[in-house]
Amino acid sequence: MALDENWYTEIHTDAGSAFSLKVRRKLHDEQSEYQRIEVFETEGYGRLMTIDGLVMLSDRDNFIYHEMMTHPALFSHPRPRRVVIVGGGDCGTLREVLKHPEVESAVQVEIDERVTRVSEQFFPALCGSNGDPRAEFFFGDGIRWMKEAEPGSIDVIIIDSTDPVGPAKGLFSEPFYRDCLRALGEDGLLAQQSESPLYHSTSIIRPMHDEMRKSGFLDTLTLFYPQPVYPSGWWSTTLAAKSAPVAFLREEQCEQKCFETHYYNDAIHRAAMAVPEFVRRELLG
Repeated sequence: MALDENWYTEIHTDAGSAFSLKVRRKLHDEQSEYQRIEVFETEGYGRLMTIDGLVMLSDRDNFIYHEMMTHPALFSHPRPRRVVIVGGGDCGTLREVLKHPEVESAVQVEIDERVTRVSEQFFPALCGSNGDPRAEFFFGDGIRWMKEAEPGSIDVIIIDSTDPVGPAKGLFSEPFYRDCLRALGEDGLLAQQSESPLYHSTSIIRPMHDEMRKSGFLDTLTLFYPQPVYPSGWWSTTLAAKSAPVAFLREEQCEQKCFETHYYNDAIHRAAMAVPEFVRRELLG
């Protein structure tokens, strides 16, 4: 990360690229127990949160990520009553989950409570459902939490983590996926952010599919969507199903959904399931 002449720049050395936003001022800067959390006010993208110098979200485009991390998974499960979010400290994914009236409980397991508290202060719109009686917060190690979860007790697990480095590295491993599989019910589904298909298809996405399948998941599928503030501007979420092929099971309910979205709809869901040819080849190895 570089901050020069009022520009925030995230440099992606391996890809030979960078992303910049013009900054009006810095609103917050702290070193938590786990990471450095900063918030900037930008000219074109509203407020921007970074963690350890990497963009986490902006006011302008976070809805794409949060909706695509949430709704495709919930509309691909026959009855998503019990949801667990690992990570997701900014609470945007939790907000989207709780838009589904059939969800009876949503547990957010976040290692760094400060991310949530900073989000409540600077991104209150993302935290608007934190007081929902169905919401529960656990601040601690998501890997340990999942290992101790009751078998078959969860319908959908959403891994809304940072990049697979530091505290998040273990969330991309076969042992963690095995614990998720055990905790999921028979129709269980896992959704995990899986980085950029342009930059990470062989280094992250293909190994993720391999680890998920080795852990016992029957089927995996990666969904694709734009995300302007993330590396390459193109992002993905990977679904893993416990006992049946990944499918858009509740398509009709999606078409008639009772809540508002800004990006996601039934046509977007179907389109996101289409795998670009170069990714298909790279996933085949």
